Amino acid sequence: MAAPRPTLDRERAAWSAARLLIGVDEAGRGPLAGPVVAAAVVFPANAEPPAGLRDSKTLSAERRAQLLPLIRTHALACGVGAASVREIDRLNIRVATALAMTRAIRKACSALGVAAELARPVVAELATLEVLLDGLRMKELGYQHQAMVDGDAHCVTIAAAGIVAKEVRDLLMRALARRHPQYGWETNSGYGTARHLVALRSAGPTRHHRTSFRPVAQLSL
Repeated sequence: MAAPRPTLDRERAAWSAARLLIGVDEAGRGPLAGPVVAAAVVFPANAEPPAGLRDSKTLSAERRAQLLPLIRTHALACGVGAASVREIDRLNIRVATALAMTRAIRKACSALGVAAELARPVVAELATLEVLLDGLRMKELGYQHQAMVDGDAHCVTIAAAGIVAKEVRDLLMRALARRHPQYGWETNSGYGTARHLVALRSAGPTRHHRTSFRPVAQLSL
């Protein structure tokens, strides 16, 4: 069965009400190493985003890399935020994910030239912004928002945010892999693959590992 194609339904509803939609998604909630990264994307009202935007998990790495600069070119704003491994271990992954999303939204608002609290007029004639998250609502998020389960499969702007978050995080993990080649982060992005787990048991964790996650925490038992 073919994956669903995201639509502009939520964007058009926002545009018809003189609002811009901020689509928000994250990458990296599940890995054993590395930060969690979020992206917030805003497309211009009544404009066509780049073709081929899909749930990032259904796209090849090559296709995601091709779409990243197109998204940034077409977007009015594209903000990226992250929460560090230390923040993940201190706060828990849910709160850290909300923190990364808050930072991404703040950067998108700054790029639009609006107040972080969404109180000032947006560019041109649009008066407000609407924040739409992938997944479920998060009470820890610092903004009023709505949420859409499987939003990256149904909403174009969320799909774009998911691609940005995934690509930025993968680039970071490939850079970290050059310093710690034994874990295979260039291909597993920090997830608990067989190679990663074997290296973790033999070489131990790095400062980039999440000590609050069970496979890493169990090493100290």
